[in-house]
Amino acid sequence: MNYRVVFAVALLVASLPAGIGGVVLGTGSASPGASVGATDRTQQLEHVGPDPDPDPDSSTPSVSGSSDVLSYTTELRQIPKKPTYEAEIRFSVPDSVSEVEVDLDLEGTAEATVRSADGFESTADGVYRWTGETAAPSLLVTLPANRTGHDDRQSPTVSERDDGYSFVDAGDWAIVPVPQLRVYAQGSEPVGLESSATVDGSGATGGDVAVFGEVTEYERLVEGERLRLVVPAAADLQEAPDDVLETLAAGSQRLAVGERPDETFVVAAPTGVDWGSRGLQYGDADAWVRADAPLDEPDNVWLHEYVHVRQAYAGSPDATATDATWLVEAQAEYHAAQVALGTGLIGFEEFERFLERGERSPYADGILAEPGSWDDPHTDYVQGPLVYGEIDRRLRVVTDGDRTLVDVFRTLNARAANDRIAAADFYAALEEAGDASVREAAERYAETKALPSMWSRGEHEAAFDQPVPAIDYGHADPPLAVDGEPWERWETDEGRLAAVPAGTTVAVPVEVANVGDRAGSYDATLQVDGVPVDRAQGSLETGERATERLSWTPPEPGTYELRVGSETTTVIVRAPSSVAVADLDLEPREIDPGESAAVTATVEPADDRPAAAFVAVRTHEGVVAEAPVAVRAGETATITREVRFDEEGRHEVAVGDRVVTVTVGSLPLAELEEVPGFGVGVSLAALAAVLAGLVAFRRQ
Repeated sequence: MNYRVVFAVALLVASLPAGIGGVVLGTGSASPGASVGATDRTQQLEHVGPDPDPDPDSSTPSVSGSSDVLSYTTELRQIPKKPTYEAEIRFSVPDSVSEVEVDLDLEGTAEATVRSADGFESTADGVYRWTGETAAPSLLVTLPANRTGHDDRQSPTVSERDDGYSFVDAGDWAIVPVPQLRVYAQGSEPVGLESSATVDGSGATGGDVAVFGEVTEYERLVEGERLRLVVPAAADLQEAPDDVLETLAAGSQRLAVGERPDETFVVAAPTGVDWGSRGLQYGDADAWVRADAPLDEPDNVWLHEYVHVRQAYAGSPDATATDATWLVEAQAEYHAAQVALGTGLIGFEEFERFLERGERSPYADGILAEPGSWDDPHTDYVQGPLVYGEIDRRLRVVTDGDRTLVDVFRTLNARAANDRIAAADFYAALEEAGDASVREAAERYAETKALPSMWSRGEHEAAFDQPVPAIDYGHADPPLAVDGEPWERWETDEGRLAAVPAGTTVAVPVEVANVGDRAGSYDATLQVDGVPVDRAQGSLETGERATERLSWTPPEPGTYELRVGSETTTVIVRAPSSVAVADLDLEPREIDPGESAAVTATVEPADDRPAAAFVAVRTHEGVVAEAPVAVRAGETATITREVRFDEEGRHEVAVGDRVVTVTVGSLPLAELEEVPGFGVGVSLAALAAVLAGLVAFRRQ
């Protein structure tokens, strides 16, 4: 089953002085890294819960304590002998933020209690407002551990009962959800948000699901995705941990559908309690599966929940229209069985029997696109995979194996980054990948009582055993551009790293190559934190290459993983104040009217993280030049721009909070004492305020 809880973050903008960048982040359907900006720089962000506690040995720069990121950590504690647990939520508020409000959005936990609020005050509507008295405010919340049934945003599994547990505290162990928040902040420049979750004492968390008690962890790294299998001491895992990880890894590799998280967290749930289902996927990429679930069956729960992790549109009733809701569980069932078949966990006979159940009553009596017509609430689990599989078979046949429903799955994920999925989107993607006949078959089987029959082994071999094109994707040179400017990317021991300014457009040239033995189609996709943000499609003959240019606009400061194919770059997005001017020089200091002088600024990060900005060079006429700069932590960089003055006199040139003076022409001593420009004292202080320390965004 699937249960995603939206953790919405909203950043509100106050009235800003000219030249100070601002950003608005409102509750919306955009995924992390997706840009939904408008000309007024309004952005939206969907943040899906705290990330697990960062690896202290990781060299990826943390944004905690950064001047442009609001961060918080949720520490979870089990309360002995009580079916409740604590969540202590500690915030770090940067200087650029003036207001913060926190709304506890605790699904299904009406009994949740805020025990203490340090640095927060409760408002009439239950929202907690930051008092501003401390930069490290906190909330202490108590929550009930035992949860049963499901709500409107859960899809029940075939075995689920309303009275069975979805989360539980069994005494010596517990599996609980990490509480979700809505955070609203207001500041003077773009501000990002980062969160993490930890367990105080024995246990583990993936950021959305937490386990209390003694556990053993097993890991597997697959193309940048960290698979974590957590086995509580109380669990009797039926399968070998390595076999479970191998199966999940096969799912990761075979489902090239665009959304691959950095980490997938799966708990082997002990069977000593009355669970309401065989498994539950919750939040972004966390799940639990009963420890006695076998691998060698078509109804593979481990793979079923993993498919949910890869669906960008399975999160809430708003993510899919009513006529497309059947796709969520049909996909999970079908692709889980298909991966099991492809890896030899099951044979064709088991696969065949599994799908042909959809031909029988009561599952065959409903219309998939009309959930109200289902005599059995699990029609999407049983009839759905049969219909979905037949559509896949037809698509493979009409394209000679060039396109499959994995390609359509990827197309729907890309669309879901900015909008909800309806049946019309599914049909359109089918026709684009195949032809009108595939679309017509899908419409007939989904919208009427017409049903396909399970295909034969011979038909399966003809459709599914065809050779497929082999397409490679990678960065082309130069690897990055920001607002049209070539941009530096650094090679580190841990991989590629880049720093870019918030609100700019990052362009990524992608090289596509057909390295296989047959012509075929390609789907070049740019992913940010596993979410497709841009794509380009085409076809290539054997040995042919093409270059596509994909782009992304970072919505707010933070750390993101940018991926093309198997190549990744960690991108740190910074606000203007991330760059500080350490020194400023001008040569020559005396020029004639109409001549130029070179302004050279030495810049460095304002904190201990890489920095990036478009540095503004200003005179009394305003901004006369800009220079893009990215600088690594602990290092400096220099930028040089030419300035020219037509009028005689002394003129000031400013970059950030530093000012130099140039003399234009030969002037009497009295005139040299008059300096057109910023002057000193009040004028210079005003300039520094307007620049907000350094830089303004170029297109306010």
